[in-house]
Formats: sequence, structure tokens, C-alpha cells
Amino acid sequence: MQKFWMVLPLLAMAAPLQAKNAKDVFMPEDPEAAAFQSAVGFADAVIAGDKVYLSGVIVTPQPGESDLKPAFTRAFDRIGRTLERAGVSWDDVVDLTSYHTDLQGSINEMVEVKNRYIKAPFPAWTAIGISALYEADGVVEIKVVAQRTMDGE
Repeated sequence: MQKFWMVLPLLAMAAPLQAKNAKDVFMPEDPEAAAFQSAVGFADAVIAGDKVYLSGVIVTPQPGESDLKPAFTRAFDRIGRTLERAGVSWDDVVDLTSYHTDLQGSINEMVEVKNRYIKAPFPAWTAIGISALYEADGVVEIKVVAQRTMDGE
């Protein structure tokens, strides 16, 4: 028989997962994407207190595209739709993190597209060079955190 003191740490780790309110978890509207994310175990976004945390969106060029701008536009549009579903906008983004498989080769096009969506005052931004992404043909993954405005502020 297991001792209670051995089970207690497991219960403590599981408690935060059960504490999320389902209305504060945003899954994809596309059934195929929702099925994939459910199987893997992640959401498009989660509201926790006054923050909205978005999962990373992978920038993937389509066959025949000669530059990354269309792929970045698709990614930023998807992020914008997720922010809207969570009740915030690009103006509420306080932190942006981007993971680049070729940082020098993608940063300028990202900046050009990003600047269409994000205006001053700017959020914090960290750009990180990495060796690979979950999707083999992905070149950048973009993750954001937004600050919710509470009523009366």
C-alpha cells in the first residue's frame, strides 16, 4: 500500500491543472487542429489571472513562396484571431518571444510583418536562435503573452 506522503506531491502537481476554468482555455476552431491539439495536449491560449498566454504559432512557408512575408502574415493573423477570441488585442501584448531556425535569415522579414501588427508602446521581445521546431518545415515559432485590462481601469 502506498503511503499518503508519497501521493501528496503528485496531488499537488495535479491541482493547478484542475484549477483552470474551461471557459478560460481556448482550443482551435478548426476541428482537425482541435483534434491534434487535444491528442498532444495543448491549447491555443489560456487565461490565467490578468494574463493571456498563447501557445507558439509556427511560421511555415508554402511551396512556391519566394520569401517569408506571406508565412509571417499567416502566423500573425492567426495570433491576432486567438487574441481576439481571448478578449484582448495586439495592443495588449506585453511579451513576444520568437524562436528562429535561421535567426539572421528571418529576422528582417519578421520585423517588417510584425510592425504591421504591433505599434508603440512596444512589448518586450526576445528572439532566440534554435536548431529545430516541432514542425520540420517550420522556420520560426512566435509566442505572446497579453495583459488583460480589468473593468474600471
